Amino acid sequence: MPDARPVGVLVVDDQRLVREGIASLLGIQPGITVVGTAVDGGDAVEKTLALRPDVVLMDVRMPEMDGVEAVGVLRHRAPDCRIVMLTTFDDEEYVVRALQAGASGYLLKDLPARELAEAVRLAHAGVAQFDPSAVQRLAAALARPAPPVGDAREDAVPRSGGALTDREVQVLRLVAGGATNREIAGALHLSEGTVKNHLSRILTRLGLRDRTHAAVHARDHGLI
Repeated sequence: MPDARPVGVLVVDDQRLVREGIASLLGIQPGITVVGTAVDGGDAVEKTLALRPDVVLMDVRMPEMDGVEAVGVLRHRAPDCRIVMLTTFDDEEYVVRALQAGASGYLLKDLPARELAEAVRLAHAGVAQFDPSAVQRLAAALARPAPPVGDAREDAVPRSGGALTDREVQVLRLVAGGATNREIAGALHLSEGTVKNHLSRILTRLGLRDRTHAAVHARDHGLI
């Protein structure tokens, strides 16, 4: 006989309205019980270990500890828990990192509540769920040839804690070439919001004030 016990879900999102809205919508779906909510990755780890949900719906970008890092921790500390990324970001980097960390799916927040509930049930049953755009991002990443070993240009932008990601280097090059956020979004098939987030991380990681300084930095490091 199939397990009739409701699927216990933990909802993780740093935005209170979004977090509570998702929890409320899921709470009225048949076969699902929301066991709790968490405000960031660190909170998600603590709540998962304490509440033992069957499925965690995890946002990607959060302060303190982001969703991808939390997935990596939970894969070791709560291996039976299924973790599905639920986010507004369909950037290739996030999709690949989430899957590498051990996520059981990658969905966008514009899903209808009924479809999200079904995705939760399927994740609990061991069926990975992916938004079509996330599948496209993953396919693009798999199709891209690996860079040559020792490619100095890809390693040319040092930062505290490591190098920029390939995607951030692409954004930086386009910024250095004078492209606007809209033009970068079109060139890389991203949303303008995702481009802004990439640029913000680039400036923070390189200790730069604005895109003009970023362009100068890129030039000095041979990216243009």
